[in-house]
Amino acid sequence: MTTGTGQKGRRIAFLGTGLMGAPMVRRLLSAGYAVTVWNRDRSKAEALAAQGAVVATTAADAARDADVVFTMLSDGNTVGNVLIDQGVAEVLKAGAVVIDTSSIAPPVARAHAEMLARRQVHHVDAPVSGGTVGAEAGTLAIMAGGDGAVIERLHDIFSPLGRVTHVGPSGAGQICKLANQQIVAITIGAVAEAMMLVKAGGADRGKFRDAIRGGFAESRILELHGKRMVDRAFQPGGSSRLQLKDLDAVAAMSDVYGLDLPLTSMIRDAFRAFVADGHGETDHSGLLLHLEKINGHEGEKVR
Repeated sequence: MTTGTGQKGRRIAFLGTGLMGAPMVRRLLSAGYAVTVWNRDRSKAEALAAQGAVVATTAADAARDADVVFTMLSDGNTVGNVLIDQGVAEVLKAGAVVIDTSSIAPPVARAHAEMLARRQVHHVDAPVSGGTVGAEAGTLAIMAGGDGAVIERLHDIFSPLGRVTHVGPSGAGQICKLANQQIVAITIGAVAEAMMLVKAGGADRGKFRDAIRGGFAESRILELHGKRMVDRAFQPGGSSRLQLKDLDAVAAMSDVYGLDLPLTSMIRDAFRAFVADGHGETDHSGLLLHLEKINGHEGEKVR
C-alpha cells in the first residue's frame, strides 16, 4: 500500500488508533496531511476512513513509503513487536522518521533509536501529556527526545497536535513523560484524599472544587480529574492499568539511578491494589474508589 501525499506533501503513517491515536489522526487530517492508519483492531482504524484516512491491512503496509511514521501503542514490547516482528523497520526508507508517542521505558526507546539508526532511519521518542481532551483539542504537551535538528524539521507536523519541546537526547522524552506521570499520579491521589476529607467534614465536593479553583491548589488534575470525581464518571481517558505501568517504569528507573522516591512508591502501591481489585480499565481518577473502599465508604453510584 502506498500512502497519499496530501496537500502538505509528506506522507504520514499512524500505527495505533485507540483512545489517543484516533483524535491525533483526526487533527493531522484536518491540517491537510494524508494519513495511512493501522490498528490491531481494524475497526478502530476503519472508523477514521470517513475523515479521509487510508486504512492499511498491516503495519508494514502502512509504513511502506511513508516519510513519517507515528506509533501510539500500549507499551515498549508492543512497539518493538510492531517495528521488528511485524516488519515496519524493514520497509522504512532511508531518511524516514519514526515518532514514538507511546509511553515506554527510556532504555527501550534508546534501543529502538539505535536499531533504526543502523537502517538510516531517524527516531524521536515523543510521549505526550494531556489525555484524550488534549488530543482532541490539539493542545498536547509533547516531550521530544532525539536529534534537535530532526525535531525542528517536524515542527509543522507536531503543530496540529500540540506544543513540542525538545528535552534532550534519545530517551529523554520518555524520562520526562515518566516524571510527568509521577506528578499526575501523586496529584490524583492528593485530590482524591482531599475529596474524602471534604465529604467526611460535611462539605459539598463540587462546591469545594469550585472554591479552590484559581488558588494555589489549582491544576489540570483538579480541573479535569477533580470533576470526574465529583461527577463520579470514571470511563477511561487514561486507564489505571496504564498509570500503574508508568509507575512501575518510574520504579525501575529510580533503581537504576539509586533514587528513593517515597511519594511515588506509596501512590504506586495504591494503584497496584486498585488494579488488582479489578479496576485496570477504570480511569486513573477512579483512585477515589480505592480510598472510599479502604475507608469503608463504598456504595455511591458510579456513572
